[in-house]
Amino acid sequence: MIKKLDIESDEFQTVFELTKQFTDKVCEEHGFVYNPEADVNESIQMGLTRNKLIYDKRYCPCFMVVGNTQEEKDKADNRLCPCTPALEEEIPAQGHCHCGIFCTPEYAKSIEEKAQLIEEEIVHSKGLKKDECEAILTKEQISGHEVESLLEARELGFVNFNLVDTREWMEWVGHRIKGTDYLIPTTSFYQALERIQDKKEVPVVVYCHSGSRSAYCQRIMLDMGFKSVANLDYGIITYQGEIISGE
Repeated sequence: MIKKLDIESDEFQTVFELTKQFTDKVCEEHGFVYNPEADVNESIQMGLTRNKLIYDKRYCPCFMVVGNTQEEKDKADNRLCPCTPALEEEIPAQGHCHCGIFCTPEYAKSIEEKAQLIEEEIVHSKGLKKDECEAILTKEQISGHEVESLLEARELGFVNFNLVDTREWMEWVGHRIKGTDYLIPTTSFYQALERIQDKKEVPVVVYCHSGSRSAYCQRIMLDMGFKSVANLDYGIITYQGEIISGE
């Protein structure tokens, strides 16, 4: 069953404010800055809040939480924010953590410069042919630009596929790709997947916030016999198409 959290509740808002104080402290202690894209930071802070309410710990929202009992979760080495891989590997090497919220000042500046270039020249590849659409759907990883083109082609009847969001209910309500067909959250994945068990022959595109949770779900779905499952590489944060919100 999909666990729904009321983001307007006093409980959620209280924990959300505490989480923002927590991420402020992480930045201050380690000399990090926030991602210039405010939506990225808010999404991660809300994900950390969600995990705090569900698991009583701020597990990284970009990865599935493995294990049922606390002992199993501890043994599975789930990522607790700020996680060791981010502090020791990702940020020193890439300038940002996997989720993108914590950045070095240098990386944040590069993101701002890149965003300015994108605003100056955004190119959309429209008019894909049927065989081009089918070829994209067979790929393991596809870009946000390709997802946008596929959705345009689907509206024209050139191709059929199901777009699946593997994030949580709260994230779905906050913002999702327009044209998403199903919400299959990772925290209730097997139960929610029953909704499309009879659609294994229809190609699937899965996405999450940054591409990690959906990649995990992608592997499971392929093992379960789904014909083709493509993952939105780097997740919804790279998608430049239309976004909607609400239930």
